[in-house]
Amino acid sequence: MTRLISSLILLTISMAATAANLPQHSPTPGGIALVELGELSSPRPEVTYNKNKVMVLSNATQWVAVVGVPLSAKPGKHRIKVSSASKSMTKTFNVLDKKYETQHLTIKNKRKVDPNEQDMIRIRKESKRIASALKHWSDQDDVTIEFVPPVNGRMSSSFGLRRFFNEQPRKPHSGMDIAATEGTPIVAPAPGKVIETGDFFFNGKSVFVDHGQGLVTMYGHMNSIEVKPGQLVKTGSALGTVGMTGRVTGPHLHWGISLNNARVDPRLFLKPEGAQ
Repeated sequence: MTRLISSLILLTISMAATAANLPQHSPTPGGIALVELGELSSPRPEVTYNKNKVMVLSNATQWVAVVGVPLSAKPGKHRIKVSSASKSMTKTFNVLDKKYETQHLTIKNKRKVDPNEQDMIRIRKESKRIASALKHWSDQDDVTIEFVPPVNGRMSSSFGLRRFFNEQPRKPHSGMDIAATEGTPIVAPAPGKVIETGDFFFNGKSVFVDHGQGLVTMYGHMNSIEVKPGQLVKTGSALGTVGMTGRVTGPHLHWGISLNNARVDPRLFLKPEGAQ
């Protein structure tokens, strides 16, 4: 009986540590689907979606899969695979349609729109580093989901915009742009570990932070970088400053969030306006 009580206490402590404020449920392309998995048990079940591992947290009563939905996702029924110690099963969720607005930008540096051969060699090498950082996974129970804004400024370009550079179509905007003067401090919105830094052709000086269970944040077009790979950061820790490096039209921070290797809207990790 004593051993049983001890086990129940340990399980309760483990579940309490995993309980978290979940991000906003918005099952659209570029959004997040919260899928309830059933009563709490130990260990935490494993979930995959599009062959990528998915974050699983507790809402105090049951496990919840926190699924990042890629911008390329088609509306309709989507499936996740759930595996536990006793069984495996499939759960479904519906992705709703969402139309994003169009944005036309003029880039003065023509090579940032039409790179030459040498530029493309550099871009291909950098793309591998960026892709590796954005799909990074680290197993941990304690994941902070409620973020603070990484910089004080005005949102100048929202997530998901269908973009045209010098009238040429490009991939949808995969982050949120926050306009601020050069040198404005950029801070970590939540605890994490720096996993990559660099000066990239399109993104300029950038930092990537791992927050656990496939949640990675990215900061681009920086003027200065004040952290190194492997460094642990807390909420509010300095990452660097706002700049206009890479492909830009003015000084701003490009803030991106990757969840199970899907780029999702950073707004879903911030408190809604007016919320306490």
